[in-house]
This record gives sequence, structure tokens and C-alpha cells, in this order.
Amino acid sequence: MSRKISMKQAINEALDLEMRRDPTVIVMGEDIVGGTGAQGEDDAWGGVLGVTKGLYAKHGDRLMDTPLSESAYIGAAVGAAACGLRPVAELMFLDFMGVCFDQIFNQAAKFRYMFGGKAETPVVIRGMVGAGFRAAAQHSQMLTPLFTHIPGLKVVCPSNAYDAKGLLIQSIRDNDPVIFCEHKNLYGLECEVPAESYAIPFGEANVLRDGDDVTIVSYGLTVHRAMEAAATLVKDGTEAEVIDLRTLSPIDWDTIVESVERTGRLVVVDEAHPRCNLATDIAAFVGQNAFGALKAGIQMVTAPHTPVPFAPSLEDLYVPSADSIASAVKRTLSPKGASPRIAA
Repeated sequence: MSRKISMKQAINEALDLEMRRDPTVIVMGEDIVGGTGAQGEDDAWGGVLGVTKGLYAKHGDRLMDTPLSESAYIGAAVGAAACGLRPVAELMFLDFMGVCFDQIFNQAAKFRYMFGGKAETPVVIRGMVGAGFRAAAQHSQMLTPLFTHIPGLKVVCPSNAYDAKGLLIQSIRDNDPVIFCEHKNLYGLECEVPAESYAIPFGEANVLRDGDDVTIVSYGLTVHRAMEAAATLVKDGTEAEVIDLRTLSPIDWDTIVESVERTGRLVVVDEAHPRCNLATDIAAFVGQNAFGALKAGIQMVTAPHTPVPFAPSLEDLYVPSADSIASAVKRTLSPKGASPRIAA
């Protein structure tokens, strides 16, 4: 049975279902319980945006409010995973990774390798990413490329409620550490989501729209901007294929290359800063593995190489727009072709 729910509700539902299914699943983070079960319970939000609201009433002390010390509770989650539990740790804003990055990339990501494959670390670290929420520079970054760079970590960034539920269930069941990135501007977006449990495999991109003229690849919020751009391009007779990556590590190279080999043109959209991001990674891979199929230079549409501005008018310009994506597509279709460049 399907019904429309928001991405925030889908994440809550995935946590609830997995905690019911598996008693080793625990959830921990700052204010994820938030006073539930105590005087003043009406004010218990379940995290800064209420994603875990109501779970304490169902699962009790398997949800743990932590001190304001990311290094402490992320380290505890990694240790608990190595000892047989399946922790889901909420980092709140993924921007706070700087406080606990050693526990993630030097410990969790390396245990399987350091101990000859005998150690497993089934920990999920959830965190909000992305701009457009008026949360200023320290709470608005798209830091997905930093985690994707680290071998041993799996990185997920859903663009809708259906994918969020299925990918989070898969993440909790996976035996490797998973960084689960939730774009805060997508929490309220609703779509059809089955009530029952289901898992979406990692490394399988979703082709949202078929087209033969150009391939647009993206993830997270900018998937929706890419779809808007594709809809406007139809008026000019351009049919764009839009690919939602869903997972960034592992990444579905086959779907990307097969699409480019058919269309001959590629536009990669990434909200992250332009240097060494997913756009540059994908552009390099396609240039190396499908260069002969390209009819024009690859275009990268990204945020500028600056901190996220707090002024609403500037923040709106900061995030890649449907117009900037459409403009990049038109450059690849120009008679002279397009030289590689970065478009904000």
C-alpha cells in the first residue's frame, strides 16, 4: 500500500521499521529524544527538525540523547558497531564532521582493512546537508565529496521520500559504515511511498527521464532543478536524459557511461564547491572512458567556490538553478561545441 508522505516522515518510518525488525539497531544523537517521557514532553521535537519525533515512545532507551560532543558519541557509535550493535548516529548538520572526522575516516572506514576483513562496522551516520534553508555558512554546506573520497565509507544522498526510506533501510542493514546525507530543503517534499519495508540496493542510479540529446547527472536537491531544466528545454526541441545518482559511493558508472555514449553530451550538476567535487569526478571518468562518444565539452554546474552566504538573495543565487542547468545544456548544443567550464 502506497500513500504520499514527506521525506522526513519516510526517514522516521525507516528507523521505526528497522528498530522493530532488529533489536540491535539503536539511535543516538543530540536532542533526538528531546524531553520525551519527561515533564514538558509537548516540546519534544526529536532532533532539530523533528525527524526522530515519536520514536522514543515506541522504542524507549534504544534512542539516546547525547552530550554536545560529536567526537564522543560518533566514537561511541563506531565502537558499538564493532561490538555487534547497529547504531544510527545523527550528526545533526553534516558540517559538524570536523569535530569527529578522525573517528569516521581513520577508524570506522579502516577497521575492515586493518583487521583482514574480520571486523565489521555497521554504523550509519545521518546528517543534514545543503543550502537554501537560511542556516548560514556553518550549517549549509554540501560536503558529500569529502566522504566520497574516503575508501571504506559508503555515501548516500536521496532526492525524494521513496528513495530515502529504501536507502536508509539498506544503509542500516549494510555491514559497512554509511554516511547518509539528507538535504534539509527536501524534508517536506512528498511522494508515493509504500507502507511496508523495502530496501534499495547501493550503486544503482535512477533514470528519471529518458532523452537522446544530452545527459544530465545530479543528486539530492539539484535533481529537481535538473528536471525543471529538462522540462523547459523540451520547448526548444531538446530531450534531456536525467540521472539521479542516489548513492555516491558506490556510484553507478555503467548507467552514466551508457547514457553519454548514446547522447554524446554531458552536464553534471553538483551543489558542492567546484574543486574536487562529484562533478569533476564524473567529468574526469567520462572523459577517460567515453571520450570518443563526446560531441562537445562536458559542462559542470556547481555552487561557487565561496562559503554559503546568509543573505537570502545571495543564497538563492548560490545553489545551481534550473536556468543555469539549461544554459549549460545549450552550451553543449552550440554549433562550435562547448569548452569545459564551471557554471554557477
